[in-house]
Amino acid sequence: MSKSSNPIPAEFQITNTIDQKQYLVAGELKKWNGNTTQVFSTISSSEEYKPTLLGSIPDMGEVEALDALDAALSAYDKGQGVWPTMKVKDRIVCMETFVEKMKEKRAEIVKLLMWEIGKSLPDSQKEFDRTVEYIEDTVEEYKDLDRGSAKFQKHQGVYAHIRRGPLGVVLCLGPYNYPLNETFALLIPAIIMGNTTIFKPAKHGVLLITPLLEAFRDSFPKGVVNILFGRGRAVAAPIMKTGKVDVLALIGNSKSANALQEQHPKSNRLRLVLGLEAKNPAIILPDADLDLTIDEVIAGTTSFNGQRCTALKVVYVHEDIKTEFLDRFSKKIDALKFGNPWDNGVKLTPLPEPGKPAYIQELLDDALAKGASIQNDKGGQHSENYIWPAVLYPVSKDMRVYQEEQFGPIIPVLSFKDIEEPLDDMAESNYGQQVSLFGKDVYTLSPLIDTLANLVCRVNLNSSCQRGPDVYPFTGRKDSAQATLSVHDALRSFSIRTFLAFKDNDLNNETVEQLLDAKVSNFLSTDYIL
Repeated sequence: MSKSSNPIPAEFQITNTIDQKQYLVAGELKKWNGNTTQVFSTISSSEEYKPTLLGSIPDMGEVEALDALDAALSAYDKGQGVWPTMKVKDRIVCMETFVEKMKEKRAEIVKLLMWEIGKSLPDSQKEFDRTVEYIEDTVEEYKDLDRGSAKFQKHQGVYAHIRRGPLGVVLCLGPYNYPLNETFALLIPAIIMGNTTIFKPAKHGVLLITPLLEAFRDSFPKGVVNILFGRGRAVAAPIMKTGKVDVLALIGNSKSANALQEQHPKSNRLRLVLGLEAKNPAIILPDADLDLTIDEVIAGTTSFNGQRCTALKVVYVHEDIKTEFLDRFSKKIDALKFGNPWDNGVKLTPLPEPGKPAYIQELLDDALAKGASIQNDKGGQHSENYIWPAVLYPVSKDMRVYQEEQFGPIIPVLSFKDIEEPLDDMAESNYGQQVSLFGKDVYTLSPLIDTLANLVCRVNLNSSCQRGPDVYPFTGRKDSAQATLSVHDALRSFSIRTFLAFKDNDLNNETVEQLLDAKVSNFLSTDYIL
């Protein structure tokens, strides 16, 4: 299981390492001469298993962090900078320039997605293409938003010209499991709304950002996008401690988010855009179509090895059908194909975190000690870079696999007689992102949907949990998220309503008409973008 027996296709072979010696600050690709960190892939390119060296990245610290912050502050310039005051149509041109340059790097980025995080070829291609589509949809949504603002309102003798304005400086930290798509779901709307940004790639999936450094530099005014490398505590913490960051945009874990928030000395100033943990359940009712349900639950629990916040992380199955479900589900889990990301039909791929198999084994040992059994023959089988998904039943609430977001290949299953059991568990949970509900009887489903909609933010009917399509809201209740990320909502998350108001009198009306005719204000404008 450690390595596919198939040869690596020529186009995906690692022929040269990427020793990244540049970073982007104030519109300049600066040369790095300090310490570096080697980047390894858990995928082996040798006959005997050995991690593959992909390259190295700068190991930056406080000096570089504060330099990037100064560049972002200078570019924002108390709201007077070129970027925050630029016409909307001109910001859109910059973004369109960037996405065209980005498209040229598709093959390189897809290859690095496979090697750095072990994502399959189809999923890596999908992540790139979906990100391009997200940017293009964001541009169209921004045009629509601006068209709706190109007017005046009047109430009680007061006119108002209402637009959405930037918030200031955004610190952007993305996740390793979608290092391109989810990172850009934060970064792109933050930029296009007129904010200036400091961006640090995730711990894995970091080299794949390097092909885009020049595109960022050449597409936007200096200081609008600043890109650093290194550990979060060394780079992000010094920036937060200054109190000069206006938005923390982070998709990842709540411990990191809480630690960074606590370091900011002006909590009321800081806006949070956070995508955090989830423990999304599947609830399988006795009348569920088991053929469809098993396929959807397999997709939900094993897609990208369960390393998704939207993964199904606990499965509730009704007592009446548990035996059939467990038998059929376990056989299908064992029939999944393991291999390298470029292998045809591969469903399970090497785990990018070297310590993840050992962590999953800890959860497995704890569950077995407390009464669970492994239902599938291959469950828990180890290799150097993988551990086979274990279907565990019966799972109880005192087990770590029930309490923790496993973020990996292990599947806890609980049975229930009364629907109130999973509903009570969801109500008590710290998380509230999504749920998958499987069943057919409308009189059973109707009250359940009404209840579940008040416990989570997305109820998936006879479907596995997922983020997309990106035009739909992506958020969560409780500890799962703050703010909403979708093409529509993200533009609002990274901006604030601001407006010009004036009383209806001859002086004001004449002055505003002259302002509009002169076309010298980028804010006060009724120009309509087609």
